[in-house]
Amino acid sequence: MVELSYGLDAHTIKSLKKAQKNEITEHYIYLKLSSFKKNRQNSQILQQIAQDELYHHNELKKFTGTDIKPNIFKIYFYTFISVIFGITFGIKLMERGERNSEKLYGELGQKIEEFKKIANEEDRHEKELVGIIEEERLQFVGSMVLGLNDALVELTGTLAGLTFALKNTRLIALSGLITGIAASLSMSASEYLSARTEQDSSRALKSSIYTGVTYIITVVFLVLPYLLFSNYVLSLAVTIIVAIIIILVFNFYISVAKDLSFGQRFFEMAGISLGVAVISFIIGYLVRLFLGVDI
Repeated sequence: MVELSYGLDAHTIKSLKKAQKNEITEHYIYLKLSSFKKNRQNSQILQQIAQDELYHHNELKKFTGTDIKPNIFKIYFYTFISVIFGITFGIKLMERGERNSEKLYGELGQKIEEFKKIANEEDRHEKELVGIIEEERLQFVGSMVLGLNDALVELTGTLAGLTFALKNTRLIALSGLITGIAASLSMSASEYLSARTEQDSSRALKSSIYTGVTYIITVVFLVLPYLLFSNYVLSLAVTIIVAIIIILVFNFYISVAKDLSFGQRFFEMAGISLGVAVISFIIGYLVRLFLGVDI
């Protein structure tokens, strides 16, 4: 074992074994992901990174003297995440878990040349991925944000206003669905006409589809509580919780995939959506009170 000549302690060896397990696990993850990419250049990059990870594992083995099996759960988990949410998101989420290993490589690299090389290659991995791998869904993030944000603001406010104006979950759900679907079609058409002035017809159409589909999916999730519960106050409360969860999940996705600040975007979007909901709720209550509407 090579560690004897460098005087590595037991704690460091334990950390190296953990890092070694990560390296061999990520080797198999990158290999799997490379087989999913139709773009030949992207597939070759992923295969090269997979080979680098295998090289890192073999280098670490010189110090640990141990053969370590990959984490099967992580292989399937990150492969699944990458297929569902996109390869860029999956890889960047995985790379976030490497920070302890990267720190260890950096510290050991100050006195051991092998670790300096590994540290440099680990840093290069993410830069290559960001610079070269292209995913359609990330090119239309702006359209997705537009559809999601408009649906959250408009429909959350509409449902909040209708809740005290109608006090009937079925009527509220029906009104919300009609409003949401009509608004999604309108928003999709507007996005197409807007994008058409700057892009070709194909990209403008895709942009409008991403906007409309994101809008409709959000509408379904927001209206669903009114179809599941008979109590209109409970339905509104669950809808607000669902809206916050949607904002949380979407902003986490964007923050990872696009390297953007999570906290600022989350609180900004949540504040606008909930603020509009509160104002609409008050308006709905006042309308019912002064017009004497009773359903």
